[in-house]
Amino acid sequence: MTKILTMGAAIATALALTACSTNPTNTTAIRKENNQFEVTGLGKTQVIAKNNAVNAASKTCGSRSTAIIVDEQSTYDGALKGVVDEQTGQIIQAAATVLGNIAGTGNSINSDDDYQTTLTFRCQSN
Repeated sequence: MTKILTMGAAIATALALTACSTNPTNTTAIRKENNQFEVTGLGKTQVIAKNNAVNAASKTCGSRSTAIIVDEQSTYDGALKGVVDEQTGQIIQAAATVLGNIAGTGNSINSDDDYQTTLTFRCQSN
């Protein structure tokens, strides 16, 4: 009985801590050789991470230039990385979210930085 309570408390604590994370909106562009830049976008989903990276690239180039993407790399760095494949991890995360909503906690094991997209780009004048 004590083991069950301890495990339940550990899971509840982990879920509560994941709810406290926030999605970083600012990223710094790194200047590389040949007038190229590199930015990284983080997000709860791969689409959000890509959008954050594209927004950072556009912001780096400014309104008078367009970001021309040279290379893109996306990775999954979630809590279940290395335990199960990405698709199974998404199913488990969805189930955990549903259970959290049913229990009234609204917590999930998703984090705002589960996905990372790194863009290498150059700015081209409009």
